This record gives sequence, C-alpha cells and structure tokens, in this order.
Amino acid sequence: MSSRPAPARDSNRLGDLAARTGSAVLPVALALGVVVMLLAVVGAPPFQALRLIWDGSVGSGNKVAQTLTAWVPLALAAAGLVVTFAAGLWNIGVEGQIVMGGIAASFVARELPGPGFVLIPAALLAGVVGGTLWAVLVGVLKTRGRVNEIFGGLGLDFVASGLAVYLIIGPWHRQGIASTSGTELFRTESYLPAYGHTTLSLVALVLAALSVVAVFFLMRGTRFGLRLKAVGRNPRSAFLMGIPTGRYLLGAFAVCGAMAGLAGGLQVLGVHHKLVPALSGGYGFLGILVVLLAGFRASLIAPIALFFVMVSVGSTQLSLRLNLDSALGGVLQGVLVLFVIMGTGWRRRRTGIAPEAAEPVAAAAAPVESPTGTTASPEG
Repeated sequence: MSSRPAPARDSNRLGDLAARTGSAVLPVALALGVVVMLLAVVGAPPFQALRLIWDGSVGSGNKVAQTLTAWVPLALAAAGLVVTFAAGLWNIGVEGQIVMGGIAASFVARELPGPGFVLIPAALLAGVVGGTLWAVLVGVLKTRGRVNEIFGGLGLDFVASGLAVYLIIGPWHRQGIASTSGTELFRTESYLPAYGHTTLSLVALVLAALSVVAVFFLMRGTRFGLRLKAVGRNPRSAFLMGIPTGRYLLGAFAVCGAMAGLAGGLQVLGVHHKLVPALSGGYGFLGILVVLLAGFRASLIAPIALFFVMVSVGSTQLSLRLNLDSALGGVLQGVLVLFVIMGTGWRRRRTGIAPEAAEPVAAAAAPVESPTGTTASPEG
C-alpha cells in the first residue's frame, strides 16, 4: 500500500504543474512588460504597436502566407540546430550552410534541363547535399583539426556569402547588367508551386513540418538520438563506454547541414527564383534564439518559430504606421529569450540542479578518432 494518500499525490502534481506553468509564463509577461515600457519611453502607444504586429502578420490571407513562408527556413534551421545542440555543439555556421544549399540548388536549376517533376527534386536534393557537405566541413575542422566549431562555422559563413556574391557578379551575372541584386531568374519549370498569388509553397511547408517531426522522433527514442545526447552531456564518458564520439559529432553536423541546405534550396526555388546575396536572411542566427527559447526541445520548435516570424513580419507595420523602426521586433525577441534564460537559471538554482546537468555542453573535450584510425584525447 502507498504510504501517502492519493489526494496528497494529486495535490503535489497540481502544484508542480502550476509551478511549471508559472515559470514558463512569467518570462513572457516580463518581456512584454519591458517592451511596453520601451514603447512608452519613445512616445509610442504600446498596445497599438502590439496590435499592429499582430495584424501585420496574420491580419489577412496574404499576410498569413507571408508569415508561413518565413516560417519554413526558420523552422528548418532551428530543427537542425536542436540536433547539434544535443551533441554539445554550437553550430554558428548554419547561416553558411543555408547559403551553400541555395548555391547548389541554383546550379542544378540553372544547368539541368528537363520538366519540373525532375528538376525540382534534383535541385532540392542538391541543396541538401550542399548544406550537408558544408556542415561536415565544420565537423572535420573540429574533430580532425581541433578548430572550435564556433570559429570554423563563422569563418565558413563568410566564405559561403563571398562565394554567392562572386557567382552573382561573376560567372552567373545577368547579361548586360552590373548588379548584385541576384542572378537571372531560373526557368519557370524549377519554381515550386505557389499557393494562389503568394510566395507560399505548400510543398515547402510540408517539407519543413515533416523535418521538424523527424527531428522530434530522432531525438526522442532512436539509438542515434540517445547516443548523441550522451555525447553532448558527457563526451568523455560516452567515449569510454564505446561510443565513437567523432562520428556522432559529424553525424550531428550532417543532419543540421541537410536541413539548412534544404532551407536554402526552398528559398531559391520557392521565394526568390534566383540566387541572391542575402539568401540566409539571418534565419540561422534567429534559429539559435528559437532553440534557446524552446529549451533545446524539438517539440516546441514549430510554435516558437511561428511566434518569431510573426514578430519579424508584423513589425514592418511599425515603420509604416507609427514611424518606428521595425528593429523593435528584434528587441522583443531578444528580451524574451533573455528573460527565459534567466528564468531557467533561477529555477535550476532553486532546485539545486547544476547547469551542466541540464544543458548541452561543448564537446571540445571529447576524445575523437585521429586521422590514423586510433583515438586520442585532447591532452595528447
């Protein structure tokens, strides 16, 4: 028999649920409060500004389509980052992986003849391959060259962006026009089918949703996901237990790069219909904020990414209607993430949980396989 009555257990469960709900709602309320105060300081009507953000993102069918179009690359980038964060990796290079995916997809869209049912899958597959290879390069620099993934990723971001600009003004330049606005438009056979007269592609929307679901199940119960979490939590112990940490780190980069490359391919085929310099649009860096706000959980990626793009898309109305800079939307996003992180740290401090016990840790100290096939630790 249980030593504690059932009503007492139910009461404790309700108390725990209320505490968790309150700890989740409080950071959001504080962030909104800070934004309201900032708006009041600059002399703008706070609630009108928030209403304009709402109306600007979901106020009409076209605006909803625009919001969902922006959700696709952000959700893909954030879903991929969940995998690398689980491995203890800060994949800052996801921006470059989006660009390389777009470049690879653009190459196929420009050079491959044939009908759309052949051209579109081939271009998207090329985007996945391009993003994957670029991400694996960051992983190789880390596991073989001992280059921190933050530095390697940032460096390759610049290389990818520079390559895109070179192609736009060089080999793929528009005939008779000196412009960095983009390449010539692709053949219409390569365009993703759009919903009505909008840029929203149901194909892109479904692919992004399926990718988020795939990451959820990958990290929830597969052998790869469980081992990857073990590598992220304690890479040295995972290595001593026989898990090939180097391979799993490369695998995490590959999964993230594939999703980032798919995002780049969807951008060039479904939104721009050409290669443009600012292809990534900051979605990679914004994806990091989404993952932080989601607490590294794939189940929360879709709604939080939707909230972020609603703020980004809707904040453009602030400059049109209230003469405020649309960057205020970024302030709201940043303040919200800051308060959530502070709230998470406060809860862990109260419960006595060490930060390293609940967060992905950097895998810099993980022993990895050496180029000769043996294994070595960082110390030697």
